[in-house]
Amino acid sequence: MRPGPGGRPGVLAVPYGDGLATAAVDPARAVHVLESRPGPGSAGRDGPALLREAMADPVGSPRLGELARGKRDVVILTSDHTRPVPSHLTVPLLISEIRGASPGAEITVVIGVGCHRGSTPEEIRAKFGEAACRSERIVNHDPRDEGNLVSLGPLPSGGELRINRKACEADLLVADGFIEPHQFAGFSGGPKSVLPGIAAFETVLASHNAEFTVHPRARPGSLDGNPFREDMVFAARKARLAFILNVTLDPDKRISAAFAGDPVEAHARGCDFVLSQSAVRGVTSPVVVTSNGGYPLDQNIYQSTKSIMQADLVCGDGGVIVAVNECRDGHGSESFLDSFRAAPSLEALLSEIRGRDRHHTVPDQWVTQLTASILARRRVIMVTRARAADVEALGMVKAGDLGAALRLADGMTGDPLAPISVLPHAVAVVIRP
Repeated sequence: MRPGPGGRPGVLAVPYGDGLATAAVDPARAVHVLESRPGPGSAGRDGPALLREAMADPVGSPRLGELARGKRDVVILTSDHTRPVPSHLTVPLLISEIRGASPGAEITVVIGVGCHRGSTPEEIRAKFGEAACRSERIVNHDPRDEGNLVSLGPLPSGGELRINRKACEADLLVADGFIEPHQFAGFSGGPKSVLPGIAAFETVLASHNAEFTVHPRARPGSLDGNPFREDMVFAARKARLAFILNVTLDPDKRISAAFAGDPVEAHARGCDFVLSQSAVRGVTSPVVVTSNGGYPLDQNIYQSTKSIMQADLVCGDGGVIVAVNECRDGHGSESFLDSFRAAPSLEALLSEIRGRDRHHTVPDQWVTQLTASILARRRVIMVTRARAADVEALGMVKAGDLGAALRLADGMTGDPLAPISVLPHAVAVVIRP
């Protein structure tokens, strides 16, 4: 069993917002904790030092300073407020090397929001720091701003690739990011900075179609043959993304490794590292307790579906998933919630989605499809601050705390000693058979 705060035995503790959700568990109950095991390579290393070392020895690319020499218009792509990228460290380092080689360069930091809402001024200050906000131009990408989108032709999937005009017309395009297992793309980071990061709304929808969502290679830890990955690499190359600085994070969100260089080669190196640390053997149980890993990853229900999708992989037939995610920002997507509210049944909702071709994909369809398919087979309890009405609209049950959720789960299974599988940082693991 995973000890609770202070190492107390018999207490289950999982991340929740900025702290932990805890519950007492009968010592006779089998508890299988499935989490990554960081190797010794980065233990105790200083994050900024890891970043500098990666920048000094890039993978498959000249140093950023060489690429920046003579460039006048530079764009740095970065993730939005829903991703724990340490941009207060990565962006100043990228800017320093660019300006060291090209002092007169005009640098714009573009936040790749994909189809999310734009980051607020408060969220931008929290992410980049006051100094960067005062000295640098930091803007949100707007996927619906037709005047600031440029077409680069068709994607391999057939959709039209349209991206942010400022990024497309830059003399040099670079990106930061972080690498973790991703439910569709295999891993986050790398080419995802372009698609979906700075793509048009319709481009993101076409790529995230119903066929790709259930493709057998579109799963965490999978790159080869993954149709999402193929679209993303194509988009990054067409956009001329030249250089990335990506990090991996430990469970305490400290930098554990850094990878710089070519957007595909450096990213693949980082993915190999993550896989070596995150692959876990699945243990199927009647009750699965899962968490996104705390804030900011658990800031809304929409993001929290990631941990539910992971839990589904180790939940036994007729089992129960207990999702422990604070969701301080509520549901996170009105269209996601509305699709459930409007559907007469989960099967009707899934049938409607399966009937759409990729050019008629609707907002948040991919998350709706996978969530509905799980809810059609599982019972899900949420420990959350989100409104009960929103939780219940999705067909889930809200519990006041982890202890109450486990009691509800035990009532559903009929076995107070049913084994539990726990995913404290569900989005950080790749579950293997």
